[in-house]
Amino acid sequence: MNVEMLFYVLLEIVVVLCFLLFLRLSRDSNLALTEANRWANELLRSVLTSEQYGQLMRKGFLDISSPRDPECIYRVPRAQGLVKVFEQGRHKANLCLQPLKAVPDADIVIIHKLMIEADEETYLQTANTFTPMNSRTWSNRGIWYY
Repeated sequence: MNVEMLFYVLLEIVVVLCFLLFLRLSRDSNLALTEANRWANELLRSVLTSEQYGQLMRKGFLDISSPRDPECIYRVPRAQGLVKVFEQGRHKANLCLQPLKAVPDADIVIIHKLMIEADEETYLQTANTFTPMNSRTWSNRGIWYY
């Protein structure tokens, strides 16, 4: 066996070992995510009332009443996304507030709920606020979205 042939055989062995290591790490990572999601869902179930949990599961969002303004509702989506703010039944704003590291969606719902109920002012100061755009606003801009 010459040196070149030995080099290619060793290279193939290294590639196969790297691939097997990648598969192992990927599997372990997926198991950790599954476990984190399971724990997050259990925590979510314990934090919400049965009515709140039912609304979240049926409708895909949780309505949280503002502690300071009884006519204000925060609509928190079940999956990560913008929180909609409704005042007197009208969509007034969208809020974006994301953690620095990836966490399960159920934890995001808990974070929004607890922050709104515990310290609404800080929640509003921390979140990025966007004015909702209606269809008239979109057509005036002449932008097409698919």
